[in-house]
Amino acid sequence: MELLQLKYFQTVARTEHMTKAAQELSIAQPSLSQTIKRLEDEIGVPLFDRKGRRIKLNRYGKIFLEKAELAFSILQEGRQEVVDLAKLNEDSISIAVMRTPIVPELLSSFRKQHPYVRFRVKQISRSTIQHQLENGEIDLCITPYPLEQNKPLQSRLLMNDEIYLVVPKTHILASKKSIDLHDIAHEPFVLKANGAFRETTDTYCRMAGFQPDIAFEVDDSLSIRGLVSEGLGVAFFSSLTLRTVKDDSIVPLRISHPHCNRTISLVWNKDRFHSSIVSDFYQFITQYFEHFNHDSPMIR
Repeated sequence: MELLQLKYFQTVARTEHMTKAAQELSIAQPSLSQTIKRLEDEIGVPLFDRKGRRIKLNRYGKIFLEKAELAFSILQEGRQEVVDLAKLNEDSISIAVMRTPIVPELLSSFRKQHPYVRFRVKQISRSTIQHQLENGEIDLCITPYPLEQNKPLQSRLLMNDEIYLVVPKTHILASKKSIDLHDIAHEPFVLKANGAFRETTDTYCRMAGFQPDIAFEVDDSLSIRGLVSEGLGVAFFSSLTLRTVKDDSIVPLRISHPHCNRTISLVWNKDRFHSSIVSDFYQFITQYFEHFNHDSPMIR
């Protein structure tokens, strides 16, 4: 049974005239008659009483018309709900992001151009990110995690984020331009408690042949910076974080070996419908990071 059959039946039932119904539907009368006949054959009973050229709904037809009109009403309600939901989400963006101080600046810059946009911001999780993208729970993701090769997911490299060692300005190494990571294996470390950045820095420490002596584990960059400034340990900062740091009491040092960096990517599901505001934000993010990379601050 097809919706077109139901539409034709509804029109014939209303007009009770095959010719008028065919004219209203802009189809040939024989074609309309055949369609109604197929519908009756499929149901198994006649829906109309026919007397010569006259056609009139019988009791079966009246019952079926009532249900057909109910079905059309439900479908119309569903269509309206979808349209209303689409309008509701036109200025809404759901995004998963890594912890980085530039996120507020990124969102604020976009809202200056689109003041009515609403953001739903989630912290990324390695275990759920791919599932959330595939199911449409989030529109976009800014992530340092490499995702599995999956056809619907489209990934775009935003930047290579270099990782620095940060020491207090009174530290014996503060005057150096770069250091070998193995040379500070004996130092106490102030590290992120968990997350993607911690996983990355732990990997580089293992590559350098040591496990860091952890003096403090904290969640936020501000606390890490304060502990390093007080001489209580050394820490890792990314170039993204260092862009927001204005503190002469700490000194970032480049790590000459191993070369420490991570990739930051923008990921979305190209098979999912995206509103125009999400597409605009996608383009904004790529342009933002292009400018970001071009205008990267010099770190000695």
